[in-house]
Amino acid sequence: MADQFENDAGTITRVKPEKKLKRPRLYRVLLHNDDYTTREFVVLVLHHVFHLDEQSAIRIMLHVHNNGVGVAGVFTREVAETKIKKVERMAREQEFPLRLTMEPEEEDA
Repeated sequence: MADQFENDAGTITRVKPEKKLKRPRLYRVLLHNDDYTTREFVVLVLHHVFHLDEQSAIRIMLHVHNNGVGVAGVFTREVAETKIKKVERMAREQEFPLRLTMEPEEEDA
């Protein structure tokens, strides 16, 4: 409900309460290990598409290699989808079966 205020001239002003904006939901982009995509290509993708420095890209690539899956980054839905499509296109051009998925980030209570 709007609050009402009256000034000295008798004008009534209604002020609507501000709506609280919700932050957009975030999604983790997951890289999945396979036996064919080279480590160098994964590092290249992490560096060029996800804008990670070389050390971070290598660390994530090794995690994916050793654990089967790893997080490339956390983004809004649209950004995550765009990055996945770009990497899939790059992988196809190089004939690599690199697979990426996305899953919702846990929301804070």
